[in-house]
Amino acid sequence: MSMYHRILVPLDGSATAERGVREAIGLAAEQKATLCLLHVVDDFPMLMQMTSVVNFEETMKDVRQYGESLLANARSAAAEAGVQADTLLRKVTHERAAEVIVDEAKKAGCDLIVMGTHGRRGFSLLTMGSEAQLVARTSPVPVLLVRLEEPKPEPVEGALS
Repeated sequence: MSMYHRILVPLDGSATAERGVREAIGLAAEQKATLCLLHVVDDFPMLMQMTSVVNFEETMKDVRQYGESLLANARSAAAEAGVQADTLLRKVTHERAAEVIVDEAKKAGCDLIVMGTHGRRGFSLLTMGSEAQLVARTSPVPVLLVRLEEPKPEPVEGALS
């Protein structure tokens, strides 16, 4: 098995991204690797919806704080497992999240990307699903896609088995 030294983990606050972080922390602990935690703030959809500059700036401040708290929580979880983690918040307007993720992986010298496959939240109109596929297709390094386990459907009373 190849050794990983730097693992990029994009975070968006979704349950699948959380699962990706847990997976990456376990892998990093095993491989003695450093995590590079990334949150991408996409302000373009907000620009389309905002009526005033003041409102926009206020909203961006909230979105940025949300991203920073996601990164801080993930860094704490990594530290508890004895894993070092760097954090990065990138603001984009016309770029796809996938491009930013691949770009940051290259810049930070990461040799693996671990990400959830769907569930982007907040103001972004993008879905992590399509972004994950694009990352997997364009990344120069291996990409580990982590899916959230689907809950098993409950049997319906009186239904035929």
